[in-house]
This record gives sequence, structure tokens and C-alpha cells, in this order.
Amino acid sequence: MRSFLWLKSRLKELSAVLILTGLYFATQLPDVSARERNTLTSHFQFQRSVLPQVPGYSQRYPQKTIRSVNPHLARISAWISSVGASVAMNDFDGDGLPNDLCYVDTRTDQVIIAPVPGTPPRYKPFVLNLAPLAYDSNTMAPMGCLPLDANEDGLMDIVVYYWGRSPVIFLQQPQQHSGELNSTSFKARELLPSVEDWYTNAAVAADLDGDGHIDLLFGNYFADGSRILDAHSTHAPEMQDSMSRAYNGGSKHFLLWKSATGGDSPRVEFAEQKNVLEGPAQSGWTLALAACDLDSDLLPEVYIANDFGPDVLLHNLSTPGHLHFQRLFGKRTLMTPASKVLGHDSFKGMGVDCGDLNHDGIPDLAVSNITSEFALEESNLVFLSTGKLDLMRAGIAPYREASEPLGLSRNGWSWDIRFGDFDNEGSLQIIQAAGFVKGNTDRWPELHELAMGNDNLVRHPASWPRVHAGDDLSGHDHNHFFVPTATGRYVDLSHDLGLDDPQVTRGISTADVDGDGLLDFAVANQWEDSFFFHNQTATLNSFLQLYLLLPINGEVSPETRVLPGHPSRDLHGRYAIGATARLHLPDGRLMVQQVDVSNGHSGKRSPELHFGLGQLSKSATVAVDLSWRDVNGTVHRQTLQLTPGLHTILLASPGRRNL
Repeated sequence: MRSFLWLKSRLKELSAVLILTGLYFATQLPDVSARERNTLTSHFQFQRSVLPQVPGYSQRYPQKTIRSVNPHLARISAWISSVGASVAMNDFDGDGLPNDLCYVDTRTDQVIIAPVPGTPPRYKPFVLNLAPLAYDSNTMAPMGCLPLDANEDGLMDIVVYYWGRSPVIFLQQPQQHSGELNSTSFKARELLPSVEDWYTNAAVAADLDGDGHIDLLFGNYFADGSRILDAHSTHAPEMQDSMSRAYNGGSKHFLLWKSATGGDSPRVEFAEQKNVLEGPAQSGWTLALAACDLDSDLLPEVYIANDFGPDVLLHNLSTPGHLHFQRLFGKRTLMTPASKVLGHDSFKGMGVDCGDLNHDGIPDLAVSNITSEFALEESNLVFLSTGKLDLMRAGIAPYREASEPLGLSRNGWSWDIRFGDFDNEGSLQIIQAAGFVKGNTDRWPELHELAMGNDNLVRHPASWPRVHAGDDLSGHDHNHFFVPTATGRYVDLSHDLGLDDPQVTRGISTADVDGDGLLDFAVANQWEDSFFFHNQTATLNSFLQLYLLLPINGEVSPETRVLPGHPSRDLHGRYAIGATARLHLPDGRLMVQQVDVSNGHSGKRSPELHFGLGQLSKSATVAVDLSWRDVNGTVHRQTLQLTPGLHTILLASPGRRNL
């Protein structure tokens, strides 16, 4: 009895010892034998090329490494100048391949359209022209480009979002489609009735209300109207009001698709729906967004990755024309730190992606945070689905956090994160961007003082340490290329693959630019060259690559058509953003992907769905469950038997109602 009472009295202490012991062993960084590392490295080979410049622009627009900022922020001008690099690969010239680039070069603050390096020189690089819209380069700067066919005419348009103004859509002109792309191929149009002072760092395109058309969601960083880049402003903007619970950031803006036309005068109309979110969900410091369907109802859930405070996961309960979301929160367990509970985290969310890591047919989530050694060593977050989707109706996120056991918790000051199978082995690898402000004077000691200080001081820029040009905060990090080992734990092969040179990367884009069944990628770097990495891996693994399209301009597709190869110029369709493909493999595993062009920070993937199939015979058939909404918002589900390779699929869709 005495022993029992002693044990009971010491239960808390013993529990603490067990937890600390478990955390010690759990936090040991992953390692593999030299033999396994060499084997894994042999699976990959990439050729690097610098992204193309527009001839003459470096002379016309002198290159810079820092921006002019509001006088109240001059003390931290390098911090304020730390974002803007962006890259997206897509098909702008209509040849059926995502072999075109849209990227922001922060050195000139230009949005550049160009062929991907190494692809046929189909047109000369050019800069998107904002005229006749209002633009002041002294107070505004582009932060990213988002490709989508907004007016549903089969031509890829581009949404560009900014600091200092509201977003602009560049509609592609049909008369230019048969010739070479140039600066007159896209006409700038406002998305809002009037220009507003926004500071946007994230944007997603998705059918949020289930009406069959693509809506837009923008996540702003600084509070709207902050005059951040106005060097002559008398307005005193605020920094975050906490390092871990900041709710004085920018707004979330939901724009619902209303109408569109193609032809010689293309147009599209969106209408902003107000008061969709309230409180902390509305005003966090947002750096990344993701829209992916977690419960298979073809209404995408929304993940909002916030700097300086809790991220937000929204369960989508919308109906056509009316947005409605319920916030989801994870449940804490004995071995889960409070900071790793979904929706309650206190970290610095700067990138997010969706992908099925555990092969249960349900998307998982990976989130980038600051994980710098001997600095703000927080943790990246990897939320694996539990499969208990019914919990979502009760406001519970059915996910468990697994970054430590997977070896993905720490890798520097992280930004974009991107899933992809680059060797077609059948499991997902992960590329993660890293680096913040590159210089020669380490400012981490001063930043530590700020991070450990009173939150009431943080919002005042005068309380911040000096961060000017030449100062350094994790400026010599490198990007990471994580590959799963035989145990399922990930190991970083960036050094082995020659990808570990110091870069200050913001965005990552993936695409199979040449239709060879291998994913390529591009990275957007802040204040330095950006790069394309052509995948030249020699592999015998098979793959399945799907181009899921819907008819354009209200045309009818009475039944689903499967065509070999990538889309041709003769096939008129638009990508079915949000459509889902779920594969049933012979070994019982499931794979799932959704057509996405926008998840993440400032990198945007191309919309084809790419599945590595490993050693599966190239003559085998795979059962593929397709789910999509047609132009009227009606849900369709169909199972196809497909062989490995490239397939263009024009999904069944009736004509548009009420034309």
C-alpha cells in the first residue's frame, strides 16, 4: 500500500521523465547508412538553368537588393524587403505542355513571361504590361502570379497580386493565340471596382462555393491600408502584436465568380463576399494558403498559414453563391506539444501543401515554419489524416502531427513546401525552400531579444533590432530535398544532389514541362537569380499522368473522353481545378491528387496530376476514381481503367444552364 501511495505521489514526475526521454529520442535527426544514401541519391539527377531575363530591362530598370519603405519601418528595411520572389509554370501558349513561366524578379519588380529554359524558343521573354491601370512603382511591388483560365475560354489568364494595391487579372487575348506571345497578348483588368491598399502574399483559385466556377481567395500580410512601401507616408504602420498570437494582420478577401465572356473582348467578373470570417481567422498575418478537399464532397477546405500565430483550417460548408466555413481544431494528446496542435500552433507558418503521404486516399498537410538551429527553432508541421472524417462535423480536425517521426521537423528558415514524386518510385518526395535575409552581419542575437521580450513592444517598429542591407538572418540556408528511406523516415539529399548551395528561396513550382513523365521544378529567389531544374533521372519506373479538362464556353461533353498523350491545340478545354483522381494500386495502396494551380506561398504548380507507379508493368491497368463538378456545379463520379502513361481526359459536362 505504501509503495502504491508513493508511486501515485510521484506520478507527475515520472510522466515528465518519460515524456522528456521520449522527446529526446524522437528528436534525433534522421540518418541512414552511406550505402542507402548512395542508393537513394542515384534515383535523381537534375540540370540547373537560370530563369530567362527580358533583354534590356536590367539597364532600363537598375537592379536593387532592397526596397524603399515607410519611414517608420526604415530601421527594418531589409526585413520588409524579404518577400516578393514568385514562380509558376503553366501552359500560356496553348501547346498542351506547362513549358511557360510566370515569375517575379524582385531585382526589377517585373512580372516576366518566358519559355522554360531548354524548351523550344517559341517566343521572346516579355514583361506583363499594367497599362492603363494605376501603378506606382514607388509604393507598389508584385508578390506573385497565379495562372488560371478565369473566363473559361480555353486560354490561360494570370492573376498578379501585390503589396500596395489590390490584385489585377491579365486576360489573354484570343487574336494572339495563333501567333507568338508578347506583351500585347494579355490585357490588364481590375478585379475590384476600385483600387485598394492591400499587402497580399498568398492567393488560391478554387471552386469555393460549388457552383462549377473558379473563385479567388487572397490572404494579406500587413493590415490593409498600411502604406508599407511609401517612403513619404506619415502613417505609422504596426508590426505584429505578438510573436505567437498576432491578430492585427491583413484581411482575407473572398471573390466569387459571377460571369465571363470570351471572344474578341474577353471579360470576367468577380464579386467580393464580405464577413466570411471573423476574429483571429480573418486577421492573421497570412503568408500561405491551400485549398484541398479533405472529406470528398468536392468542396475544398481552406488552410491558412499565418506568421506569428495559429494557422486556420476551415471546413467548407458553402452553397452556390454563399460561403460558409466552420473552423476545425486538432485534439491534443499526452505526447503532443500544445504548439503542434492543429489550429492552436504558435509558429510562423510560411508555406503549405496537400498530398497523400500515408496512402489512405485522404490528403495530408505539410506546413513550413522557422526551424533555424540555435535560433527560433520551432518545428515544421506534418498533419497525417486519421481517416475519421466524421469528426469534422463536430469541429475536430481528424489529423495527427508527425513531423518528428518522419524526420521533417527542422531545416532552417523555411518557406514554400512542395510534394512530388520525382523518380516515379511511388512515394512522395518533398522540396522545401529556405533562407531569409542574406548579409554579413548576424542579427540573430538581437532578434532573440525581441522574441523573448514583452509582446506589447513588438508591434512598435522602433523596438525592433536594426535589419538593413548587409545584415543577415538565416541568409545562408539552403533548400532541402527530402526522400523517404526504407523505414519511411525522410532524409535530406540536397547536398548529395548538389542542391545545397546557399539560396534565399521563396517559391517552388513543379511541372512536367516536356511530357516525358518526370516532374521538373523551378525556384524563385529573393534579390538573386532564380532557377529551373530539369529532371534527367534515368528510371524504369512507370507513371500515370492525367490532364483533366472541362469543356469551354458552355459547350457540351455528353460523356467522358480519354485521349492519349498531353492536350493538343485542337482540343478546347479548361483545367478542372478541384477535380480528384484516386488510384487503387494492386498492393492495396491508395493514391489521391486534386487539380491544383495555387497552393503554397509564392510558387504555383502546373495542373496536371502526376503519379509514380514504381515497378508496375507498363501494360497493367489501374482503377482510377474520378470526381468533379461540371459547369453547373453538379457532382460527377466515374471509374476508369487506365494504363500507365499520359492521358488527356475531357470530363463529361452538360451545357451551361441559363445562358
